[in-house]
Amino acid sequence: MNTPAETLRALLREPGILPMPGCHDALSARLIEEAGFRIGFMSGFAVSGARLALPDTGLISYGEMIDQGRNICEAVSIPMFGDGDTGFGNPLNVQRTVRGYARAGFACIMIEDQVSPKRCGHTRGKAVVSRDEAAMRIQAAVDARNAGDDILIMARTDARATEGLDEAIERCRMFREIGADISFLEAPESEEEMIRYCAEVDGPKMANMIEHGKTPVLPVRRLEEIGYKIAVYPLTLLNVSILAMREALQSIQGGDAPQRVLDFAELTRTVGFPDYYEGEQRYACEKK
Repeated sequence: MNTPAETLRALLREPGILPMPGCHDALSARLIEEAGFRIGFMSGFAVSGARLALPDTGLISYGEMIDQGRNICEAVSIPMFGDGDTGFGNPLNVQRTVRGYARAGFACIMIEDQVSPKRCGHTRGKAVVSRDEAAMRIQAAVDARNAGDDILIMARTDARATEGLDEAIERCRMFREIGADISFLEAPESEEEMIRYCAEVDGPKMANMIEHGKTPVLPVRRLEEIGYKIAVYPLTLLNVSILAMREALQSIQGGDAPQRVLDFAELTRTVGFPDYYEGEQRYACEKK
C-alpha cells in the first residue's frame, strides 16, 4: 500500500487541477473524503478558530496542531496537507515539525516565511523574515524530508503583501531550487498577478481561494488554464458551518425547532455508528 506522500506524488503527476477543501477536525475531513475529493487540507486558521475560538495569529501551539492532525489523518484515507505555519521556531524546530507531521500521517506540510507569530495571509499586520532566513527554513524542511521522513514540502511566501510581487516570485523560485515540492505565493491581488506567478515559477503551484479575501476567487477551470495544480478552499467548511449553527441557534432562541437538520439515521451514519455496530456483532460472545 502506498504511503500518503506516495499517493500525493502520483496525483501531482496526473493531468488536471486538484480542488482541495480545508477541514478543521476529523469529521470535516471525513466529509471531504465522502464528497469525492482526492486531497484535503488542515487549515491553521480553521483549527485555531474551531478548537480555541481564537484568531490565526500564532496563538495555537505545535502540540495542539499535531494532536488535531493525528485525528484528522486517522479519519480519512486520502492524502492530507497540514498547515505547519512558520515551523514553530528556528530551523531545528522546523525539522521537528516536519518529522511530527509526517508521523501523524500527513502527505504534505506547508512552511511559510512570515515573522513569528504569524498571521492569516489575508489579514493585516503581516511581516516576513529575510530571504536568507526564509531559505534556511525551507532547507531545514527539505533536509528532514531527505533524511527519511516521507512527506512533501510546500513552501509558502507572504512577501507579496510586504515586499511586492517581484520578491514573492523570487522567493518561490528560490524555494524550488532548494527542493520544495510545491510553491505557494499567498494573496496575489489580481488575475494578472496569478498569471505571472504561474508563468515564472516552475513546478506545482497552489491557489488560495478564500471567499471575500484579497485574491480573486476564479473558477477551477480558469485556475487550471492559468497554470495552477491545486486550488485550496481553506475556510469554506468553517464558514458555512458557522452560518448553519447561528441559524439553528436563532431558531431555538425564537422558540422554534431548527428546520434544516439531518435525519437522525444519517447523523449516526456520518459519525460511524453502523461500523461500530458491525464490530460489536462480529466480536460478540454467546451468552450462557
